[in-house]
Amino acid sequence: MLIDIITKEDIQQLKTELLEEIKKLLGQKVSEQKLWLRSSEVRELLNISSGTLQNLRVTGMLSYTRVGGTIYYNYKDIEEMLKKKA
Repeated sequence: MLIDIITKEDIQQLKTELLEEIKKLLGQKVSEQKLWLRSSEVRELLNISSGTLQNLRVTGMLSYTRVGGTIYYNYKDIEEMLKKKA
């Protein structure tokens, strides 16, 4: 029967390794998509013109929210529209 003796140094090394792994995981950049996009961001994302984006609004294919003079689009609505088209 083998008996392993764990020393304080072993525990400290394990702690150091775990902390390094946690730091790596937290340091990884998580791709977070913005919830609301402006018209210019939607045009760039979908590679469409202003007129095409307006047609999507007018026909009701893409819902939007107007705040003051700025139009915002919910990212989830864009995803749903693309799923319907596919």
